[in-house]
Amino acid sequence: MMDLDPRQYEHVIVNDSDVRNIVLSYLVHNCFNETAETFLACTGMKQPVDYLVDMDKRKSIFHFVLDGNALKAIELTEQLAPNLLEDDKDLHFDLLSLHFIDLVCSRKCTEALEFAQTELTPLGKLHKYVEKLEDLMALLAYEEPEKSPMFHLLSSDYRQNIADCLNRAILAYPNLPSYSSMERLIRQATVVRQFLHQELSKDGPPTFSLKAFLKN
Repeated sequence: MMDLDPRQYEHVIVNDSDVRNIVLSYLVHNCFNETAETFLACTGMKQPVDYLVDMDKRKSIFHFVLDGNALKAIELTEQLAPNLLEDDKDLHFDLLSLHFIDLVCSRKCTEALEFAQTELTPLGKLHKYVEKLEDLMALLAYEEPEKSPMFHLLSSDYRQNIADCLNRAILAYPNLPSYSSMERLIRQATVVRQFLHQELSKDGPPTFSLKAFLKN
């Protein structure tokens, strides 16, 4: 791949307002409400009402998932976004699985088994959940589930991923962007970087409008 010459992009102008919008989008998306409010006050930006609505509730749900209270996260999600989990069965199954995992880790195996039979097994009848359900149930066979072949289900990364998916789903529910501008910009920049060598063979450098991107 050819090395890129930064001088080819000297014509690209990034406005301060665009940068501020990217930062604010990231703060709001990740529920950093106090930092977002401070940022708004320092920059003099207008408060985007639609983005700030229910941020405290999203933050609570997010942390309930991370802190091992998936059932509370489900309850609050159903209040904030009715029918979301009913429509998104994959996400609902993942949240229920977290509660099952927490019971197993607390050595409440009988309670975990009863929960699996009443809540997980009905969903497990669908073919796409069979393998997941088998992995979950296999945890019961180990005195130390964290040392089992399914140890990844107990990892903070697994829990974080589900929390992130739930946060994006809640944002998408009222038709707000499910990814922050920064995340979308990084994704697009990665794709552009991968294929840019193909564009170098064309007349002139490829153009990119940050303002147009932020409007999408």
